[in-house]
Amino acid sequence: MTQPAEPLLDRWLADAELLATRAGRDLWLAEGSMLLGHWSQEHRRYHTPQHLAEVLRALDELTGAGHLDARQALLARAVGWYHDVHYDPAARPGSNEQRSAMMARDHLHRMGVEDWAVDAVEAGVLMTADHDADGPGRVAEQQVLDAAHDADLWILSAPADRYAAYRTQVREEYAHVPDDAFRAGRAQIIGAFAERERIYRTAHAHEGWTARARANLAAELADL
Repeated sequence: MTQPAEPLLDRWLADAELLATRAGRDLWLAEGSMLLGHWSQEHRRYHTPQHLAEVLRALDELTGAGHLDARQALLARAVGWYHDVHYDPAARPGSNEQRSAMMARDHLHRMGVEDWAVDAVEAGVLMTADHDADGPGRVAEQQVLDAAHDADLWILSAPADRYAAYRTQVREEYAHVPDDAFRAGRAQIIGAFAERERIYRTAHAHEGWTARARANLAAELADL
């Protein structure tokens, strides 16, 4: 499924105006076009505008449930935009998130975003490397980190047909990895999530998404 770029760009422009009020439309538009260009790179199969749109919809749901106020929601959406802006499936673990965080910091500063907001977005992007929202240096903007964590992992709780498509997309992104190695690595990753006492950090996601997530994870582990 392809995600049309226009609605996403409109969402970015609306948020950019709030994040970087004085940057002006030309800079907002250039940044949004750059972001969507990265998200639309040909080598991507899962980390695409579809995933970005799902993250933003999950954040909308968490905001509607009262987990985030307007300011926090804005920061969490910015994390969503930048968290996979750099994505190379052959990169060493953590490298994509580090490079995405550096890009976020550099580009947001260039647009005149205030330091405290840049720091919050950077922390959120770095958190997605290990999905440890309590890690060192991640205390500030805890609600933003929790929401970004859950939105990025919404896919684990997707309806069965979407989860099946997600599995296919991930395998296609890692087509360079032999089957045995992929199955072992994938089992290790999703097994770690399945073993967590709590997959989601916000009350809304914990209560509403956990059952589907555990069912999806158990089914995939059985297949592997």
